[in-house]
Amino acid sequence: MTMQRSGCPITLTLEVIGDRWSLIVIRDVMFGNRRHFRELLQQSEEGIASNILADRLKRLVACDLLSRRDDPTHKQKGVYSLTEASIQLVPLLAMMGAWGRRHRPVSEDLSIRAELLEKGGPPLWEDFMAELRVIHLGAAREPNARDVLADLTAAYLAVKARMAEDAAILNPSGTPSSPANP
Repeated sequence: MTMQRSGCPITLTLEVIGDRWSLIVIRDVMFGNRRHFRELLQQSEEGIASNILADRLKRLVACDLLSRRDDPTHKQKGVYSLTEASIQLVPLLAMMGAWGRRHRPVSEDLSIRAELLEKGGPPLWEDFMAELRVIHLGAAREPNARDVLADLTAAYLAVKARMAEDAAILNPSGTPSSPANP
């Protein structure tokens, strides 16, 4: 057993998820449904290094925030899943996203899910956690359950598409095209 510096619940939480990368890895598994090392590495918006990712995955599994099982299609690959403990981080991540939207210069595409989680509040968080339990823990899906992950992903993709359309309208100088300014 390792020695704790403090019995403070905030300190103990930060010792598990307080580094730069741990919550980002959990976020990517949770919101991006990235379950394999390669997906987490190649689709990271923040550009996590492979050695850092490998270390964080080991730590998160050791702390029971992720589980790892062999991929049935390729025995050398692993499939990572959220545990109940990490699923219960949804309200924390929702509140962090809400705080970031209010106090930091966020991008529209990467903040849309945070906006929807903030607006949906605890009822949406509960629905999302129930869905994550189905995806990651094998829980039974409730009849007529809302597909929160699909809704969040669709909103993100819609913003990305609109941003791409807006960028296509701009000319190389970055100003809108018009008949007077082709």
